[in-house]
Amino acid sequence: MSTFDPDALECLAAIVEEGGFERAAQRLSITQSAVSQRLRALESQVGTVLIVRSRPLKATAAGQLLLKHTKMLRLLRADLERDLQELAPSSLGGAREEERISIAINADSIATWALQALTGLARQGLPMEIITDDQDFTHEWLREGQVLGCVTTLKQALRGCRVAPLGAMEYIAIAAPAFAQARLGAQGLLTAHNFRDVPFVAFNRKDDMQAEFVGKAFGLKRVTLNQLFVPSSEGQVRAVLAGWGVSVVPRLLAQGLLEQGQLVNVAPAHTLPIQLYWHCWNLASEVLDALTAALKQAAGAVLATADGRP
Repeated sequence: MSTFDPDALECLAAIVEEGGFERAAQRLSITQSAVSQRLRALESQVGTVLIVRSRPLKATAAGQLLLKHTKMLRLLRADLERDLQELAPSSLGGAREEERISIAINADSIATWALQALTGLARQGLPMEIITDDQDFTHEWLREGQVLGCVTTLKQALRGCRVAPLGAMEYIAIAAPAFAQARLGAQGLLTAHNFRDVPFVAFNRKDDMQAEFVGKAFGLKRVTLNQLFVPSSEGQVRAVLAGWGVSVVPRLLAQGLLEQGQLVNVAPAHTLPIQLYWHCWNLASEVLDALTAALKQAAGAVLATADGRP
């Protein structure tokens, strides 16, 4: 089997992760010409094209395999760093920027519990990159080999991966008190008869949380909403506070503002539990084990269990 130049592999990864040759060159502190030369040499060794020169740039199937291989090498180096630091704490200066450990986490988890889970590892010097996406799509990053783990709603383990249940994130419908009184009737509640009359603040066009909540709350198979898009979990809450409309968000994110009276639950009889799972490569790795343990511990403290208990 061929032995690939680690610098060439990191060059390929930099092109894909940075979205272009110029930014890859800046990250690697080499010329753009050198980036092209390393890629051509790697493609010549493999015998096929590794990058599709599109906008944005994309890795081919062969390129994705080499990207996954590159991230595995990063994981091995991160494991080695941890072991050596225990034996000789002053011998290492930390990992290089291009050796980041990438994981994909949905925005609502980032906004509520996931960063707390990862704080200890960050303080230990683990060079992490968190990629955010909708919880129904984060597993695609893992499937394509662009991350080594993800928080997702997918229950079944992907090929070559292991999965651990994290618990259920509970979602509720919120609005500003003045908005609820003005737009949702005398009781200020969302109903099957008035939800079409108000705007809903969604994360982005992938986000079907608003429609799923309304559909399940009122027993509707098809739901069409008037939606505004704010690509930030905290931003959605701020938009609701400003009177933009109703939004379905994690209870964890809104609880403090509900208790302060700055927000109201406009559908108190209804919640939407979303089960979350941690997927990662099925490899013997101290780093993966540490990530898994940290995420499970933090999620277990705040998310509901499978039977609905907090």
